[in-house]
Amino acid sequence: MLTFDSLSKSQELSSAVQSASAPSQIVAACASIESFLHSHSPDQSRHFFSLAFPTLISKLFGFDDPAAANAWIHHPDLAQTLFSLLSPAGTLAGAIAAVDRLSLVKYVFPAERLPHWTRSLLLADSRPLSDLCPSLFKPSRSPSQIQLNVFEYFFFWFAYYPVSRGKNDNPDPASVKRVKKFRLEDWTWTSSIPSFSASKRSPEGKPHCDLYTRLLCAYLRAYVPSYDLSAHQPYRTSILHYGSGYDASVAARAEFVVNTLIHFWLVDNDFSPLPGCRSLGVSFPAGEAPPAPGLGEVVRLFVRYLNLSTVAAFRESGGECGSPRWRTLEGSKSKDLARSLGCWNFCVQRPLYRFLLRTFLFCPMAASVKNVSQVLSVWAGYLEPWTMNGDEFSKVDEINGEKKENSVAASAGGGFMPRWQDYVLSNYLYYSSLVMHFVGFAHRFLHSDVEIIVQMVLKVLDTLTSSKELIDLLKTVDSLFHSKQAGSGKTMLNNLYKYIPIIREQLQDWEDGLCETDADGSFLHENWNKDLRLFADGEDGGQQLLQLFILRAEAELQTISGNNLVSSLQCIDSLKAKLGFLFDGHIIKSSSSCPEPMPHQQSRDEIFKPRRAGNHAFADVKYKGDWMRRPISNDEIAWLAKILIRLSNWLNESLGLNHAETSQVSSTVSYVEVSADVAHICGPSEALKVFFCTIGSWFLFLGAASLGLMRKYGLRVNLRILASKKVVMVFVLYVAFGILKKLIRAVHGMWGRI
Repeated sequence: MLTFDSLSKSQELSSAVQSASAPSQIVAACASIESFLHSHSPDQSRHFFSLAFPTLISKLFGFDDPAAANAWIHHPDLAQTLFSLLSPAGTLAGAIAAVDRLSLVKYVFPAERLPHWTRSLLLADSRPLSDLCPSLFKPSRSPSQIQLNVFEYFFFWFAYYPVSRGKNDNPDPASVKRVKKFRLEDWTWTSSIPSFSASKRSPEGKPHCDLYTRLLCAYLRAYVPSYDLSAHQPYRTSILHYGSGYDASVAARAEFVVNTLIHFWLVDNDFSPLPGCRSLGVSFPAGEAPPAPGLGEVVRLFVRYLNLSTVAAFRESGGECGSPRWRTLEGSKSKDLARSLGCWNFCVQRPLYRFLLRTFLFCPMAASVKNVSQVLSVWAGYLEPWTMNGDEFSKVDEINGEKKENSVAASAGGGFMPRWQDYVLSNYLYYSSLVMHFVGFAHRFLHSDVEIIVQMVLKVLDTLTSSKELIDLLKTVDSLFHSKQAGSGKTMLNNLYKYIPIIREQLQDWEDGLCETDADGSFLHENWNKDLRLFADGEDGGQQLLQLFILRAEAELQTISGNNLVSSLQCIDSLKAKLGFLFDGHIIKSSSSCPEPMPHQQSRDEIFKPRRAGNHAFADVKYKGDWMRRPISNDEIAWLAKILIRLSNWLNESLGLNHAETSQVSSTVSYVEVSADVAHICGPSEALKVFFCTIGSWFLFLGAASLGLMRKYGLRVNLRILASKKVVMVFVLYVAFGILKKLIRAVHGMWGRI
């Protein structure tokens, strides 16, 4: 009888949740859910989780509405009601823990909502996901299905919500227009939490924070320890109800939450989602797919929270160089040990690096720079964990009406110190190779919004030059990376040299599969996965590329008239000063804050021609790189350009035009033997034969002479010009005109016969 009663009430709740759209109806539905869960045991609640819980998730996040306009989470007036329902300390969370403890309910998560790489693997049916990522996917009887318990099912949908919202807000990257300009302070950590600002306050005078951010902070604080899994965690007694003997379950829950957010947000459509994919026998088709847009704020909060464990690990060392606990983690290379000690940096290193790198490399040309600026904030915060404060999340706790104890001292924060050396070396590519890739992004997107791009580059240089000790450490490691000596007599250099094999391994693995295409070359793609170029002296080194960027930015700013011109030129002067500090005083002459009128207006083509810093005249500077490998412009058809480039490369290789003509002349002399038998020479036929042979010889001679001249002067076949939209349009119009002309003639002939 009780079972039938719980079943009927669960069906009624499902109908009430489905029909609730007005705020009063939503509040009533939430109250009914809490009342039901209070009055029923876990065994009786399974009907609610089977029937009403999926409907609740759908209505909460708006998954039943393509536009998600009526999602409950979008109603600011219902934020407190929904937070009380979904809080880790709430009745619903306790019921979920009780049902999962008895394994009463299992769900099948839809494959089309999974991260892209898992969907590809399920379709290929090559290897079970539980073998590749056991903390996220459990073994299942059906390898093509993902079976989850109640908590896992809810958290998968919770992690998928920002991805879904970002895709709905940006359905076509090519159609995104440039947004209103914003200042650098708008996307730095003026406040510790995304979507939170001291200027945003409710009518009661309390700080305001959106519901999803509040829930994300609460779940991270409840399930993911920031220092040690054996330490007391918020909500532990209210939801998990575990004693000291259930630390393994607490650890598994924490690892599940972290990996879910990593794979839904950071990995998703990455074609190299796991370390050492090739050694695992798993391969995915490579493609230029950027991460989902709109994830910058939640990723920043997530990474910022995980860095609390890093800060705690280094703070325990006091004034020493490095941390004993960090070195234990680093030396073991064991994720289980990292998890047990509550340090999550080693779990997020690779996926975060590739998330940042794919954002910079594959950002669509017409996309808004706001998404990249949010990602840049993630990177900047990761580069400077020593600036974090221990009470960064206390403001959100205040909004939630709770007071939590922080495992990291509130007095934390400051500049780079020697004890952070191990952290920098373990994440060296973030300070070196990723900077070079970002400079390439800045060159490509400089024309989209020169003021914002200059501010972004200035932000990166500000971070790198924040400490002289940090610069010296980066340069020392770079010199050791390029040196051939296996060691040195100095103890400090020997301690640094042990990181060089790790950096080489990271360079190969973290940038796996990211290589240039024939139609999308750039400044930096020549030596990927092979070398570090930030402090290199060549034309593709960091100093030359940054100087070139400054010259291009100055030229672009000179053509812009506006109120921000003076401040933009001041940013250029700051860039030059930072560049000189980074590269030992080699700077470009500062520009005037009040520019004089230009004697003539430069054309846009002149502005975008590559320049080189130094005392060379502009006419002496040549473009470095293959013209056919330049990025595809908006005036070209991308797929046709790639086909024509491949055809041009094949012709050049077949005709030998890819190699310069040698000056050596063959000593072999060819002789033509004339037959002495003149008896068979007869009139007209032989004369025609000689005539046609002469004409053919002249054509062959002209062809050989043309090829020789092309080899001599370095000319090659280039069919890429045919991919121009103007050329294709002329060809299409010509064909259409010819077809139309024939149709008119045919119709005219038919009428004539009639």
